[in-house]
Amino acid sequence: MTRKFKYKANDITGGAGGGGGNRLEFIRDAHNAQKIGRTTRMEDYLEVIYELITQKGYATTVDISDYLNVSSPSVTKMLQRLNESGHLNYERYRGISLTESGVAVAKNMHDRHGILADFLKMIGVDEDIANRDAEGIEHHLHPETLKKLEEFIRLVKSQGIKGID
Repeated sequence: MTRKFKYKANDITGGAGGGGGNRLEFIRDAHNAQKIGRTTRMEDYLEVIYELITQKGYATTVDISDYLNVSSPSVTKMLQRLNESGHLNYERYRGISLTESGVAVAKNMHDRHGILADFLKMIGVDEDIANRDAEGIEHHLHPETLKKLEEFIRLVKSQGIKGID
């Protein structure tokens, strides 16, 4: 059985509680938003490299390849891009080190992930699922949204509220 749904203009334009404005414009703007000199994929690489260096003291192309489930040549290509963009220092067969800007991006992604995972766990999401979801969401939230989430988490914790089970 095929169902047909009729939508009111408010349903697709953001009206009726959607915050006003045109939903299509929000979608377009989200896709057109450029982070200064980096992509979501670059942020993933920087975050993995940062975590590896933090845990092991170093990061190798093989480690990065394993954690991101990509080929070694893909890792090498991205490392060259990140080197050119000034986020890391990379010499083939010599090693990988994050620059100051690379560390800043990686720490920012790490912090974003933590805020999102904390919030998701507070509302009753299982820890593994919260971490998986946070990994996907962390690249796409506006800084204002993250700031408000962090304030909300701090408020809830200060009130001794444990969250939803």
